Formats: sequence, C-alpha cells, structure tokens
Amino acid sequence: MYKLVFKRFLDLISALFIGFIFFIPMVIIGILIRIDSKGSIFYRQNRIGKGGKVFKIFKFRTMVSNADQIGGYSTKKNDNRITKVGAFLRKTSLDEIPQVFNIFLGDMSLIGPRPDVPAQKSNYTEEEFKKRHNVLPGISGLAQSRNRHNLNNKSRKKYDIFYNEKVSFFLDIKIIFWTIKTLLKGSY
Repeated sequence: MYKLVFKRFLDLISALFIGFIFFIPMVIIGILIRIDSKGSIFYRQNRIGKGGKVFKIFKFRTMVSNADQIGGYSTKKNDNRITKVGAFLRKTSLDEIPQVFNIFLGDMSLIGPRPDVPAQKSNYTEEEFKKRHNVLPGISGLAQSRNRHNLNNKSRKKYDIFYNEKVSFFLDIKIIFWTIKTLLKGSY
C-alpha cells in the first residue's frame, strides 16, 4: 500500500514544501547562473525512469552550456567545464532542487535510486535492469545517502536493488536523515 499510494502522496506534499521553501533561493540561483555564464538556467538530460521509460530530468545548469559535447555525461572532481556558481551548487547539492518538477510530473520520487543516463544501461544484465528500474527514481537514494561518490557500479547496483526490494516508509525516513547528514558534510 505504501509503495503504490502513500509514497506518491508524500512525494507531492514534500515537493510542494520544498518548492515553497526554496522558491526565493531558486530565483536567486537562476539570476546567479545567468550572470556567471551564458546559456539556460536549467539543464535537462535524458534519464531512465521506472520500467525503463526515458524522461527529462531538471537540474540547475552547473556547467558550460556545451559541456556534453566537450566531455560526455560523466564529471570529475575538478572538471574545468563546471562554472563558478556550478561548483557551489554541486557542493551543496542545490543543483538538484528543480527535480521537484520531476516529482510533480510523476517521473521521480523524493526517495529512490538515482536515475541512470541511457548510456548506463549497458552496466546491467537484463534481470538487474528490471529489478533496478521497478520503482520511480529519486532525488536521493540509499546509495547516495550512505556513500555518495565513493561507490563503484557493482556496489551502487547492490544498494539500488536492495532499496527496490525493501521499499518502506521507515526506510525512506532513514534515507532522508542519512541524506541530510551527507549534505551537511558536503558533496565533494
């Protein structure tokens, strides 16, 4: 019941709350992005969602506008494509706030495995892919709240599949608290 109905209700309430709390900061961030570099305020990228469905994820743009053509989808710690404002947004994870729009659209949840880019599909067997993508992806998830950037693909898959098999209200609450703790330490 939680996974089918209550989780979606909590996602919508959380997205409204986050959107309300961060409305003014989002406007300020948008202005700072425009001052710092040319291009759109938002970055939209194809990601894999529930059931393997591809959707566009919203994020604040943290890199130069042609970053994908310069170096692909993967970033490194001192990537020279990251803008000055973008470095701050990534460190604080504020670049993720626009994903509340994805929650409203039904593409994402507050808690779930982080959505893969389509190129990552090759990292899975067919069975792993089905298990990994049987719930909505999340703004934060078990893997991100426990080890953030210190995971290899095998470990990340293990966390994500474990979460998908054990989804519960109490696990989501734990992940929220672990995420807050991780964010307070800083992302990079």
